[in-house]
Amino acid sequence: MAANSNIAAQPMAERAKDPVTELVTIGDDLAEATIAPAIGGGLASYDLIQDGRKENIFWPARSLDRSRPFDLALINLVPWSGRISGGGFRFAGRFHPLAPNVEGELLPIHGGGFSSIWTLSEKTPSEARLTLRSDGPGPYLYDAEVGYRLRRGALSIRLCVTHRGEAPMPYGLGLHPWLPRTPATRLQAPAERATLEDHQHLPAGQVDVASRESWNFNRARRLPDAWINNDFSPWPGTARIVWPERSLSLEIDTEGDPSLTSYLLYSPAADAEFFCFEPVTHLVDAHNRAGGPEANGLKILQSDQSFSITCKFSPERL
Repeated sequence: MAANSNIAAQPMAERAKDPVTELVTIGDDLAEATIAPAIGGGLASYDLIQDGRKENIFWPARSLDRSRPFDLALINLVPWSGRISGGGFRFAGRFHPLAPNVEGELLPIHGGGFSSIWTLSEKTPSEARLTLRSDGPGPYLYDAEVGYRLRRGALSIRLCVTHRGEAPMPYGLGLHPWLPRTPATRLQAPAERATLEDHQHLPAGQVDVASRESWNFNRARRLPDAWINNDFSPWPGTARIVWPERSLSLEIDTEGDPSLTSYLLYSPAADAEFFCFEPVTHLVDAHNRAGGPEANGLKILQSDQSFSITCKFSPERL
């Protein structure tokens, strides 16, 4: 997923010794979220609160070891989402190398924001804002900001990036929550096409979702029993998850954000405890796909130029 604050740049053995910094909690009368500034500014939990009991909306953190950000409930994807092939990418006539950034991964994945130490800059009972200044990975010099807000139990997240480098660069953003998976979990998330993947989880062509019934979420359907790890597009920006056994649903809404045009759906198997529904701005390996970065959803930012995404997660009792 300065003396850069990027944790992934530190040796794994050293990172394992780092103490976990204090979590930051926001809440209203209906829900509570805990934020981990030292673990990518991500979320350790997002729960409904009723009669003093917590009910998970996001699958809660499995570990708060700073060396394992993929164990959080949600990570922030900046300055790109997904894997990049070929050891980097060519842009504006120059090749920009990128090294693998996660132990056990052969390719660079999800940028560097998810594994960096963020700074809490503002806090109220129901809102928090965190910032990051990053000198990498590779050619990416940027400032990022994430804001979390709870209103009537619904969680709104705004993620923003500002390019600091002199030469323009292609940027992407995304949100990567883990969600509980039950046997009857259903998903509705309209899209036209899905990208197939090869053995390295890189693009291997696209198919119409109508040709793969188990991948056709234009109507609510149960999650596939088999492995799925594919991006879907174009996405209109709304989705609905239903957990019938829990009498609970979750609406996901980009609220008209024109940048979030795709999502990635991941689940290893039918008996997994979780799945991931990731709203993103671009397709996997968009830097290297045919047509160029912009055609595949990346935004070309000039120096001091910014762009942001917004997404709202609204749970509801059935």
